Amino acid sequence: MTARRSQGDGGLHWDETRQRWIASVTVGYTPAGKRIVKKASGKTKTEAKDKLKEIIRDYDDGLAIAPANYTVADAVKYWLQHGLGGRSETTVKMYTTFANVHVIPALGARKLRDLSVEDVDRWLAGKTTDLSTRSLKLIHGILNRSVKSAMRRDKVKRNVVDLCEIPEGREGRTSKALTLAQATAIVTEAEQAGARMRAYVVLSLLIGARTEELRALLWSHVVAFDEQRGAWSSVTEAGWEHEQFAIYVWRSVRKKGDTKTVKSRRSLKLPRRCVDALRALREEQEKSEGRRAEAGLVFCTSTGTAMSAGNVRRDMRKIIERAGLRGTDWTPREMRHSFVSLLSDSGVPIEDISRLVGHRNTVVTETVYRKQIRPVLMQGAEAMDDIFRS
Repeated sequence: MTARRSQGDGGLHWDETRQRWIASVTVGYTPAGKRIVKKASGKTKTEAKDKLKEIIRDYDDGLAIAPANYTVADAVKYWLQHGLGGRSETTVKMYTTFANVHVIPALGARKLRDLSVEDVDRWLAGKTTDLSTRSLKLIHGILNRSVKSAMRRDKVKRNVVDLCEIPEGREGRTSKALTLAQATAIVTEAEQAGARMRAYVVLSLLIGARTEELRALLWSHVVAFDEQRGAWSSVTEAGWEHEQFAIYVWRSVRKKGDTKTVKSRRSLKLPRRCVDALRALREEQEKSEGRRAEAGLVFCTSTGTAMSAGNVRRDMRKIIERAGLRGTDWTPREMRHSFVSLLSDSGVPIEDISRLVGHRNTVVTETVYRKQIRPVLMQGAEAMDDIFRS
């Protein structure tokens, strides 16, 4: 006589229609009192029992029991839909494109519970000839966040992606900076250009603001120190007949207008060349009655709308070409790199450079601009000269 199964071991029966053994177990009850039954199937009794034991073990460990057919593609699509709240449309589009091109075609059909470290390592290794290291980090991040999201929803027990090392990809576009001679040539050409691009180029190069910060700059954030009042006021109120000027870098074109980091919010004193360029731009805008900048923007198009990254790149490359350089070799963000390089060459301490460019700390500055920073450690030599005087 077949022994009766113990209470809690679940049930096991043959399904004639499916031609498989079906194991089932009640794992709990809904708030309405309805039983929650999970099932597993197998071609043999042993296979069905093993799957049943796994279900019971997961339940005893306090884990919700994920469907066996939940795939990597399901996890990635869920994260793309629910994990990018608050991101800009451009960012969402970028993540979606990378996921659809690089993640889902390669790993999407894999059942999430069966995804292994070896699967992820082989996938990343296969991308090293096509993608840069930065892009590899990006697709690894997409998969990593997708699996973490699935873990929070009890679709998988652990995140194997977090255990994988990101390999070095193909060499990307080399970061570079202008020499002093090249920078001087570009500033000279910019001052012969229209007032808008003159101001944009001069500010990019002489104060090191990010292009996303300059495109969002408001006239109310361009300020002068009013000597009579002893306070800083917008140039639209205080005028230009003052000695000290500054800008408040408090906004960017990012979604919600926030700067890249909290440390990126900073106030920068303006060099005289920047003041002259901004004054010329303001006077030109005041003469152009037909052009009214949206929300008081400093930099706008000929119709008064906000400038796009493409607008800036196109107009800046024209100036770079006239300065004797190849325009397509340079991007607006490399004006910021050049700012760091020129300060470093002039002996400005890295701590000061880090604050000027709005980094959290000097580690970020040294990492991002390692090719522009040229540290010369002199304290040791000077101390030894004092100790061992000739």
